[in-house]
Amino acid sequence: MKTIKAITLTGGGIELTPDTLAGLQMQLQGELLIPEDPGYWESCSLWNAMIEKQPAMVVRCLGVADVMAGVRFAREHDLLLCIKGGGHNIAGLAVADGALMLDLSLMRGVWVDREHRVAHAQAGCRLGDVDRETQVHGLATVLGFISTTGIAGLTLGGGFGYLSRRWGFTSDNVLGVEMVTPDGQLVHASTEEHADLFWGLRGGGGNFGVVTGFDYQLHPVGPEVVGGLVVWPASEAPAVLELYRHLAEQAPAELTLVALLRPAPKVPWLPEEYHGKPVVALLACHSGSPEEGEAAVAPIKTFGQPIGDVMVRRPYSQLQKLLDATQPSGRRYYWKSEYLPGVETGLCDKAIEHAGRIRSPHSSVILFQLGGALNGLESDHSAVGNRDARYIINVGGAWEHPEDDAPNIAWAREAWHDLKAFSTGGTYINFLTEDESQGRVEAALGPALHRLAEIKRCWDPGNRFRVNRNIAFK
Repeated sequence: MKTIKAITLTGGGIELTPDTLAGLQMQLQGELLIPEDPGYWESCSLWNAMIEKQPAMVVRCLGVADVMAGVRFAREHDLLLCIKGGGHNIAGLAVADGALMLDLSLMRGVWVDREHRVAHAQAGCRLGDVDRETQVHGLATVLGFISTTGIAGLTLGGGFGYLSRRWGFTSDNVLGVEMVTPDGQLVHASTEEHADLFWGLRGGGGNFGVVTGFDYQLHPVGPEVVGGLVVWPASEAPAVLELYRHLAEQAPAELTLVALLRPAPKVPWLPEEYHGKPVVALLACHSGSPEEGEAAVAPIKTFGQPIGDVMVRRPYSQLQKLLDATQPSGRRYYWKSEYLPGVETGLCDKAIEHAGRIRSPHSSVILFQLGGALNGLESDHSAVGNRDARYIINVGGAWEHPEDDAPNIAWAREAWHDLKAFSTGGTYINFLTEDESQGRVEAALGPALHRLAEIKRCWDPGNRFRVNRNIAFK
């Protein structure tokens, strides 16, 4: 290795000699990488191609001991520190220029305690890793909609998915968290140990340390559920969204419904003449018995004249991967989102209007149904907040080329400008883009911010963990 330049916490520069770097490598089981090394750029790559930053070096952690060594080294040299789990966060919070990056993406072990219905998952896991192991036992926890999403960012920001209406946010299903503190010590947080830290980790993100593992409560799900998509031409959107609203208001907790407005993707189960043309779709997951599921989705499958229908009995783990192709790594993404108290006709009209102005074949306007278990917990149950939310709307810009940034970002912002009038006033922290203001963080965390700041002062008084949605109050 050669001498490298890195950034300190205060923004200054520091030179790290080959001997210094060799000393760190000797403490690691994994690799220490600098930009000239094979594997560096792969390690730094993120899902959202709009994020282009270059850490000074990367520690590819193979276990908790590597994380501890990396944190202690960063503390010793006062280095800016960033942390990559799955690398799926839209704001690119895993990377920072000149920082020491801890790459946890190789830490993907999952251990299932079938008797107690608990899964311990390392923080580098993706959703699909957890689903794969838990479904062996006919069990699952609440995770998101894209199987390549990292569990750490999802969970620390709240997390929601097909099972949220039954069991709440992802973070509501966390029983314990393993974390490396700013001074390189390992702690376990739960309702019995470090309860304040445990409260803050469930919504407060990576503000307190490096989370290396989660204990999740598991629930009987599958292995077969009823789920999938039914698609109609965009001309049917007003009627389909009215059907969505009607069914969602009456749906049992086992049924979660999602409405999508977007150009039709080039998939073999949609007629070729509709490819690239505006469509409306309903996505469903019924996680109860397949017989009850088929009855619950029958009104969708028999509605109007759909152009495509893949809403069938299928393995739950397969449903969890159904949307993966809509969000591949390496595309450019820009989102705006709001929590909603309900689905009004005016909201549907605006969603249809702006979906008709989409500038990219990959963009969409999506309505997720949330109402259920998360509303039944007290507002201060955890740091997540926004427990009055019953839906979330996401204006999802996605495109391929940098020269198309401006029109696609403008489309997302214009759509959001109209749709936020229907908001609860809250927003989902995991959907916030890089350019969001502190006010948007406040909209996501609300009253929890003050308690989070106190926990931050206790656990990370030097604000060593700052490459995140930072909650340190000056």
